[in-house]
Amino acid sequence: MYPVRGSGERVVLREFTEDDIDAVLKVYGDPVVTEHLSFDPRDREQVAKTIRSVTRAAQADPRSEYSLAVEMIDAGTCIGFARLAIDAQHPGQSSAQLGFALRADQWGRGLGAETVALLLRLGFGELGLHRLWGARSPGNEVSDRLMRKLGMIEEGRIRGHIKIGGSWRDSIVHSILEDEWRHP
Repeated sequence: MYPVRGSGERVVLREFTEDDIDAVLKVYGDPVVTEHLSFDPRDREQVAKTIRSVTRAAQADPRSEYSLAVEMIDAGTCIGFARLAIDAQHPGQSSAQLGFALRADQWGRGLGAETVALLLRLGFGELGLHRLWGARSPGNEVSDRLMRKLGMIEEGRIRGHIKIGGSWRDSIVHSILEDEWRHP
């Protein structure tokens, strides 16, 4: 499915373009934002490589990765990165991981919840998936509250899941099934 465009009240999810590199750098280059992500802050070259990679992946058929710009409707500016990645190791299983990151100056406004709600709508409503899941840093209580608010259930802890800055970190997994989304 290409191109993807999903609108909420204040944000739209859309395909990335090369013009988004500097906007994404304000997200992925910020150590405050990346504190709870699965990687250290990235420089402009790394962000440019990411944008080129996701724009190529968007053209795949079948498409298994939906990396999308989070854009403010009223300002037309990219403020974040949203991703839905279909589990390629188990084709036909109809499961995908979701994730997102917003610029720190946009936190606390409900835009994260709106972004994840749009990812759920994409996954269940448009792609017909059965299960969506997300992993968060154990210390990311805001993400915990957001996922629970949207009906995602905490499944448990993956110990020593990712290595960041030379240290191993656990991840807490939350998920939601299609029927739970349709009939909360």
